[in-house]
Amino acid sequence: MAELHQTPTSLCCCRKSLPVSGCVRDAGRPLVAPGPGPSHGPLVDVASASNFHCYKLRHFHLDLRINFAVKEMTGWLVLDLIPVQPGVQTLIMDSHPSLLIQSIDCKVPGAAQEEPVSLTYRVDPFTDYGSSLNISLPSAAIKPGQLIQITVHYTTTDGPAIWWLDSELTCGQTRPLVFTQGHSVCNRSLFPCFDTPAVKSTYTATVRVPDGVTVLMSASRSSYSKQDRVFQFSMEFPVPSYLVALVAGELQHVDVGPRSRVWAEPCLLSCAVKKLGGSVERWLGVAEGLFGPYLWGSEFLLIDVIHEIAHGWFGNAVTNATWEEMWLSEGLATYAQRRITTEAYGEAFTCLETAVRLDALHRQLRLLGDNNPVSKLQVKFEPGVNPSTLMNLFTYEKGFCFVSYLSQLSGDVRRFDCFLRDYISEFKFKSVLAQDLINYFLCYFPELKDAAVANREGLEFERWLSGCGPPLYEPNLSAGGALTQPVQDLCELWRCSDPPDLETLSPFDLLTWSTFQIVLFLDRMLDHAPLPHGVMECLSSCYSSLFDSMNAEVQIRWLQMVVRNNFYPDLPRVRAFLYKHTSRMYTVPLYDDLIAGVMRCVAVEIFNQTQHRMHPNLRRTLQQIVFQNATTSTNQNTPALSITPPSPSVSPQPQPAATATTSSVAGTTPTIALRDVNVSA
Repeated sequence: MAELHQTPTSLCCCRKSLPVSGCVRDAGRPLVAPGPGPSHGPLVDVASASNFHCYKLRHFHLDLRINFAVKEMTGWLVLDLIPVQPGVQTLIMDSHPSLLIQSIDCKVPGAAQEEPVSLTYRVDPFTDYGSSLNISLPSAAIKPGQLIQITVHYTTTDGPAIWWLDSELTCGQTRPLVFTQGHSVCNRSLFPCFDTPAVKSTYTATVRVPDGVTVLMSASRSSYSKQDRVFQFSMEFPVPSYLVALVAGELQHVDVGPRSRVWAEPCLLSCAVKKLGGSVERWLGVAEGLFGPYLWGSEFLLIDVIHEIAHGWFGNAVTNATWEEMWLSEGLATYAQRRITTEAYGEAFTCLETAVRLDALHRQLRLLGDNNPVSKLQVKFEPGVNPSTLMNLFTYEKGFCFVSYLSQLSGDVRRFDCFLRDYISEFKFKSVLAQDLINYFLCYFPELKDAAVANREGLEFERWLSGCGPPLYEPNLSAGGALTQPVQDLCELWRCSDPPDLETLSPFDLLTWSTFQIVLFLDRMLDHAPLPHGVMECLSSCYSSLFDSMNAEVQIRWLQMVVRNNFYPDLPRVRAFLYKHTSRMYTVPLYDDLIAGVMRCVAVEIFNQTQHRMHPNLRRTLQQIVFQNATTSTNQNTPALSITPPSPSVSPQPQPAATATTSSVAGTTPTIALRDVNVSA
């Protein structure tokens, strides 16, 4: 018999049953119980082609074989469905042109007809991010309330959910790696599904891989048969389709806590453990103290930022029912993240981080204008619009400001913590709308409902949700003054037409600053580009070597300064950075800046040198950036510059990547993350 290693159902240290709330309430005040869950009519999700309203998805099972040689996953999907409406003869699933459907059959468990019945189907166009799989069902088998099983045999190809990395694109450069990213509507290219956050279900999976490959999934249980090279997974809590995630490759782990484990490629593991060490359990403990027990177990707990822990409650346990209200997950998770950092690192650190993000929000508003509809919390979009395009700073930061305003209305942050705990308890494993949150808030604080705070002039809840422009309220960040004021003072010195003398700079030791302070400094200097050449020379002399030794969040901002100011002496640093980094978040902004200025030929040269090491999706994006409207010779307006390999004196050693994992489903990108993270206060 094959050796089998079974992990426990949950490694959570909170074993005891907890009351609905551990909070102290006003005397005589009853526990709020507004109902058994969300109380709204049938939802409309224009991003889904499926007829999910017609069925209850009880469970689904995936059985996949991964073939790295041809970059395919082949297998089948089994859906346990219960029709909920009479007369329905068609099942419509979200799919994708990259999915090759081989066959579909149906059976009714326990019926006299044991053999599955082959079904007819067709695939119709839907949008540029998916198609509809229309399946004709046998009328005799379809009865409301009666379970049916639909099995779809299929093969994946090059869909947007699946990222195949050849061995040379991995850190170890010895084995290929594949990972998936389902948010927002990409998992329809991994398996046919009801690809909407309005539908949640449990799932199981069987994944077959070559020898030496480890598979992780967003699941609460797993087992492995070494003899058969088969991984088994089970998610016992209902989750939306976009939270199904998978990574397979040469991966190893180290336990960094009683319920937390870091997974990474072997060459990154020690760095990841050093970064995350004892922090994970600390963050989890703080979060549980604020929002209640962590619901997901922690077998594959990989954190690239505290925000992903917060998603364990806000986004995964309670989910936005439509993509038009994505702020319900991201705004609440951002608020929760900052409550965690306040408890763990103090209010000053949280105010500093918030200042960086709100600066970015207002920078975006200056570019877009106050009347741009993407600045709404409730963004109405037409069929065919990809919900992923709505992921922006407003989703996070304007959403955070609205939640902060609700907290301010409650009168006390600890009182609001109690509200959030009970909100999670009330709606866990459900999908909700903004009105559900607001109704629960007003029922929870009846004195606020009596005071008609929802209609307070200038701060109306409806205006918060549907109005364009900046947040109507921003939290007081004065507690971060000791960290933000030195940043502002240093910016003032460098914004003059002449560089400051060294004596005036001596009080500002950037070696003692946190990453967020340096990021805030560079962001605010970027706001004032272009700078005089002499100022850029002095800035480079003072700081560029220091920035070389820091993480990519700092480096990319300095290099954007270099490009936007046409500062050619530091161009080798730009080259070195783009030779080293093939991540979208660090390459696209720099290429955008290179193309927007007089350095187009530099962008073309670097792209031609590095494109063979890029993921195909990133390569296509950069091709569009680099060669858009390129109707003239690239060296007309810029002196030709030779390509040279990164110099060891310029190209810093790779920074330790906070590669670890997030909770089984904690976060919108539960995959290996090769991005530097600095959370030190």
